[in-house]
Amino acid sequence: MTNDAPAIRRALISVSDKSGLIDFARFLQDYGVEILSTGGTAKAMRDADISVIEICDHTGFPEILDGRVKTLHPKVHGGILGKRSEPAHLATMEEHDIDPIDLIVVNLYPFEAAVSAGADYDTCVENIDIGGPAMIRSAAKNHDGVTIVTDAEDYNAVIEDMKVNDGATSPALRRRLAGTAYARTAAYDAAIGRWFAEQNDDIFPRRFSLSGTRVQSMRYGENPHQNAAFYATDDSRPGVATATQIQGKELSYNNLNDTDAAFELAAEFETPAMAIIKHANPCGVALGDTLADAYAKALKCDPVSAFGGIIAVNRAMDVAAAESMKDIFLEVVIAPEITAGAREILAAKKNLRALETGGMPDPAASGLMTKLLSGGFLLQDRDSGRVGSNDLEIVSKREPSAQEIADMLFAFSVCKHVKSNAIVYAKDGATVGIGAGQMSRVDSSRIAVRKSEDAAKAAGETEALVKGSVVASDAFFPFADGLLAAADAGATAVIQPGGSIRDEEVIAAADDAGLAMVFTGIRHFRH
Repeated sequence: MTNDAPAIRRALISVSDKSGLIDFARFLQDYGVEILSTGGTAKAMRDADISVIEICDHTGFPEILDGRVKTLHPKVHGGILGKRSEPAHLATMEEHDIDPIDLIVVNLYPFEAAVSAGADYDTCVENIDIGGPAMIRSAAKNHDGVTIVTDAEDYNAVIEDMKVNDGATSPALRRRLAGTAYARTAAYDAAIGRWFAEQNDDIFPRRFSLSGTRVQSMRYGENPHQNAAFYATDDSRPGVATATQIQGKELSYNNLNDTDAAFELAAEFETPAMAIIKHANPCGVALGDTLADAYAKALKCDPVSAFGGIIAVNRAMDVAAAESMKDIFLEVVIAPEITAGAREILAAKKNLRALETGGMPDPAASGLMTKLLSGGFLLQDRDSGRVGSNDLEIVSKREPSAQEIADMLFAFSVCKHVKSNAIVYAKDGATVGIGAGQMSRVDSSRIAVRKSEDAAKAAGETEALVKGSVVASDAFFPFADGLLAAADAGATAVIQPGGSIRDEEVIAAADDAGLAMVFTGIRHFRH
């Protein structure tokens, strides 16, 4: 790239997002830059007493086809693509009366916003920009002599660069802005491609593009030797990407991952719910008449693991809830709303990150999830499967009580958010033992029981919390030993998907142990 680009003398500005436009355009005018523009952008600048030349006056050709064709003209693209260092290009431009355009400022028709707002098919199609991406790509390709700006956030960088380069921009800035420009058109085309796939009921099209906007550069990733950044997609699902941080230190990679897991779990329930997460696994989940009540029940499940954990709630966090958790060290609290009184209480914990999302995600909503692999990625539906009492198949001789059914449904919902192999014991709307991420389902059950025994000691109780509980398994019991371990621990009822070739053996073991058992027909592996 050459280092002797001339000062910017001519700019073409056409933007749908007019944030910062007037100040930037006024700066250009003060530097003697001739400004070309179109439609609403030109009007906005004229209203601010900025001199503008309409693009049709520059090209000598009117806008046609309801404005679909206005910048697609040789005097525009020739002015952008002509190489300033190539004599033949300059001669051709002079022969055809093509003036160089040194700066392109374009952001695109708001296609993503139209889709997000639920616009109809024709409106979405009309918001597919053609001339804008063409100019952006042309300018980015010829960044040796042309500066391309696609985001208002870059206006100040251009202003400061022009100030120190006598009205020109530096090669480093032009190269950076060219990369930003191509990333923007790639994201734009990806959004359009995904929208068309949805319109055609093609969930997994032959080509799938993933895009995002950087929200935060991080000090490191999962570990200090790993670099990391946080990107938001165009999905409007409430959560960590849409949340406002109202206090606390900057969120880390692990904070964000764990907080997302906590909030999605809390969203499973309609009654007041509290979820405490550690390393992306729940260590305590409970329902209550109030959030404070739910917190006390959730904390009792595993008070040791809760230290330094993440808390998510599905209601506005109130004063009572905030008071109840003020004596424990927590990393993050996330809620759809945090009341003014609760904010005052949380503010005393200066290092606590508090996030307010403005809403809860719909656990039954469709969506896609990705997992990167070496050389590729996996794409699947979000696990939006849910089970109600009418979905249960009672397979044991003993029928479960109404309380056991309620606890089983609760435990199975929690199981969906526990790393496989997952075992969850629950009683009275609260987890009382959780076993996660083991290679053997029996080991998960044993870990859950041991944690329950430890929690009972911490609470000053004489027997494990799992006594009289129900137990949920995220997948079928392949052998009766896992179920018998639950029975020996004191569980009275079992909820599991079923589907093992040894189901009859497991059912017989449940009957011999006097357990009630139901099949869901759906599993919740979470790897």
